[in-house]
Amino acid sequence: MTTTVDINKAKTQLPKLLSLALKGNEVVITEHDKPRARIVPVAAAAGMRTAGLHKGKIKTSRDFDAPLTDGFWTGEE
Repeated sequence: MTTTVDINKAKTQLPKLLSLALKGNEVVITEHDKPRARIVPVAAAAGMRTAGLHKGKIKTSRDFDAPLTDGFWTGEE
């Protein structure tokens, strides 16, 4: 659900608007009938990464860090 509110009303209703955003709603703040900002809930932080979780799943060629040819940079290749 999206709630649209004028900036002047938003100044006095911030706690209510934050509550709406925390419940998953989008709040659009307008000024002179033009959208100026959105209040949306902050996404949860990603979980901890696990080193070696996908070991052996990615292959890298031996020359992956070799200098690129001049033809690559000029678009001739």
